[in-house]
Amino acid sequence: MTGAAYSAISAMAAMMAAQHVIGNNLANVDTPGFKQGLPGTSSSTPSW
Repeated sequence: MTGAAYSAISAMAAMMAAQHVIGNNLANVDTPGFKQGLPGTSSSTPSW
């Protein structure tokens, strides 16, 4: 795989993970005791 393709795939995976965190934050904004997640701080790695 070329460096450009790997870089593009990595960027897409990072953006997808950030959108997941933001969506979770929005879905739970009114949940008592919910603590927001921050993009880029998850301990899991993408499985692509």
